[in-house]
Amino acid sequence: MDKVTALKDKGNAALQANKFDEAIKYYTEAIGLDNTNHVLYSNRSAAYAKAGKYVQALEDAEKTVQLKPDWGKGMGYSRKGSALAYLGRIDESVKAYEDGLRHEPDNAQLREGLQGVKAQQFGNKGMANPFMTPDLFVKLRTDPRTRAYLDDPEYVKLIQDLQTNPQSLGTKLNDTRILTTLSVLLGLNIENAYDDEMDTSPPPPKKESPPRSEPKKTPSKEQKMDEDLPPEKREALKEKELGNQAYKKRNFEEALKHYNKAVELDKGDITYLNNIAAVYFEQKGYQKCIQQCEKAIEVGRENRADFKLIAKAFTRIGNAHLKLGDLHSAKTAFEKSMSEFRTPEIKALLTSLDKKIKEEERKAYIDPEKAEEEKEKGNELFKNGDYAAAMKHYTEAIKRNPDDPKYYSNRAACYTKLAAFDLGLKDCEKCVELDPKFIKGWIRKGKILQGMQQHGKAISAYQKTLSPNQSHFEALEGYRSCTMAVNANPEEVRKRAMADPEVQAIMRDPAMRLILEQMQNDPKALQDHLKNPDIAAKIQKLLESGLIAIH
Repeated sequence: MDKVTALKDKGNAALQANKFDEAIKYYTEAIGLDNTNHVLYSNRSAAYAKAGKYVQALEDAEKTVQLKPDWGKGMGYSRKGSALAYLGRIDESVKAYEDGLRHEPDNAQLREGLQGVKAQQFGNKGMANPFMTPDLFVKLRTDPRTRAYLDDPEYVKLIQDLQTNPQSLGTKLNDTRILTTLSVLLGLNIENAYDDEMDTSPPPPKKESPPRSEPKKTPSKEQKMDEDLPPEKREALKEKELGNQAYKKRNFEEALKHYNKAVELDKGDITYLNNIAAVYFEQKGYQKCIQQCEKAIEVGRENRADFKLIAKAFTRIGNAHLKLGDLHSAKTAFEKSMSEFRTPEIKALLTSLDKKIKEEERKAYIDPEKAEEEKEKGNELFKNGDYAAAMKHYTEAIKRNPDDPKYYSNRAACYTKLAAFDLGLKDCEKCVELDPKFIKGWIRKGKILQGMQQHGKAISAYQKTLSPNQSHFEALEGYRSCTMAVNANPEEVRKRAMADPEVQAIMRDPAMRLILEQMQNDPKALQDHLKNPDIAAKIQKLLESGLIAIH
């Protein structure tokens, strides 16, 4: 069992250092040696949750409860409730906390967790919106937990969005700032329900508490924090506050002076370095911003800063690279930010960035000269009967110049030879979409449709190439052949056509019947009627059905 303890301790150390995958590895090894140890499953559940793997976190939490349903600390139920909340299964999360409280009614952590997830139900169940609290921003500014958040315009916008759209709360819960904000607004301590520390060993049996004496008055959390800080750190906080005030007024040089003074007084606080980087960003000094953020990350890691602050520095690096037009470096920075602390906003930003990168790569690949070279290679192979190889060269030509219709037409010819008519038809449609006057594309489309025994549609394709001034021989032959096939058994054609509800509706239309009579008596009248798009579409439908033909 000494080896199990050693592995658990390594896992705990890795988890404290925010090395989540490493922690999971050690806990998994320990579980392999002792699969009945509920503490190991609980700790691994915490590691999975911090790594954003909430399904696995839930599985381990349920195993913890299964192994030790009456665990005095209630940790298994707390882990389960937290994981369910992150997965958006709020009602089940509430039940998990309530189950835990049935085993230990006085557990403060379970009580606070329950209150926290119940607060999340307001968006779906019509409860009051806590973000509409009177003097909301005054309350957030006066609480030390949220005071610094208000210096970030993105956070202020987030709160304003939740005021007008409380139903979106469920998508914002990965941002721990929102949980902290709820804590302040509701007078709770919700964050702890989602950020439990790991357990080092099962807790000892609960002892009877001695009779309570008169509670002593203790200083507030803010007072205690200020009293505990050394003078230099207190002075640094004052400088930061002065810097924030100057920043809001866009007096950036003054803000830099105060932030740099704060760094001199407290060199180990990443916040001041991040604030300096924010000033550089606003001044459009993006390279200086990146260098400052890198320094902030280095200092933050050395001093075990909150991983959210390190993530913020990476995010700012990504935004600076975007301003500089370096999409790949921006993507790398955002991915690093996500590895520190996952948020839906950065995930969405990465998805959008991936699309931009792919589009940029597509555009960069375009080269009309190389496209022509690939087409010539394809033509040579096509002449020699190697259609599969020719198709690859035509595909490369399309990538090199995707707006030239002839490459699609050539590849369609390959598909036709290989009997892949559906793919050939798709290429023909792209070809005539790019150039509606490209005769070879329409002829090729007609031939493919003819091969697929869709004679009515083939006739329509061939007709696109026929005009009073010129008639392409191939198109004329195809048109006649399809017309003969359609009219081979007039009665059969009529039955098939009249089974179509759209054809029935056209034939019942008195105006259309009159037009069809005019077409029989005066073929020239057709040209006038075809100028009306609605009538032209109906005539096209009748042509495709085989009910009528134009000679």
